Amino acid sequence: MSDTPASPGPAWRALVAADPARPFVTAYDTSGGRVELSRATVDNWVSKTSNMLIDGLGAQPGDRVAVALPLHWQSLVWLLAAWSVGAIAEPARPGEVPSGAHFAVADADRLETALDSGAEEVVGTSLHPLGMPLSGTPPMVTDYTVEVRGHGDHFAHYPVDAGEPALRSDREYTGAELVEAGRARAETWDLGEKDRIAVLSGEHAPLSVLGANLSVLGAAVHAGTPLVLTPGSADGLAQRLSTEHVTAAVSADGTAVPEGVRALD
Repeated sequence: MSDTPASPGPAWRALVAADPARPFVTAYDTSGGRVELSRATVDNWVSKTSNMLIDGLGAQPGDRVAVALPLHWQSLVWLLAAWSVGAIAEPARPGEVPSGAHFAVADADRLETALDSGAEEVVGTSLHPLGMPLSGTPPMVTDYTVEVRGHGDHFAHYPVDAGEPALRSDREYTGAELVEAGRARAETWDLGEKDRIAVLSGEHAPLSVLGANLSVLGAAVHAGTPLVLTPGSADGLAQRLSTEHVTAAVSADGTAVPEGVRALD
């Protein structure tokens, strides 16, 4: 093995290659709607989004990608795609869009803010569970759901310097630091492939519920542990977690973790 720590893109590809069919993320919305995506399915979206960034938007390594999306399977895709192309992901606070990014992807509520942020290109997504396009896309906004489908299912990866910045949140983190943070969190929590981590959060929860360095996502990638994203306020939460075979949970909204599920801090 190389002495140079892997960056998040290669770490993700290694996980997919190990067992493509294994679930990676199960997401519930506030209506109780459920979608489950395997590693291969997530990777298909990551590849399409990476190709869209490179071929459709002209992204270059080191470009900033403002991710003005709540916790959602699509926001995970955008993080992984940004890292795959060597870009710097910049998660947004609720209602905000970081200024001056090369690219900004935003939900419908933040499109106008994204347009005012100074981003060179603005991408909007409806986050609709059935993949419906945006309603009334403003001028100068690319509709992600429509645009991404035209890009290739495979991404021709190239080397990404693990020592370069990959995330900007409370500070800048290199790709190597993100991989190490995920490894450390997975080992501290003693996670494995037989575990399933639930992230209990409120509606429109920011990506910071995954940690300032997104180490919850990093731990899931390192250990091969599937994620379950669900509102903590959901009726029948204990039964839902039991049905999903959840073994551990991060409570991001103060919800008490049900008995029989290990609370992670």
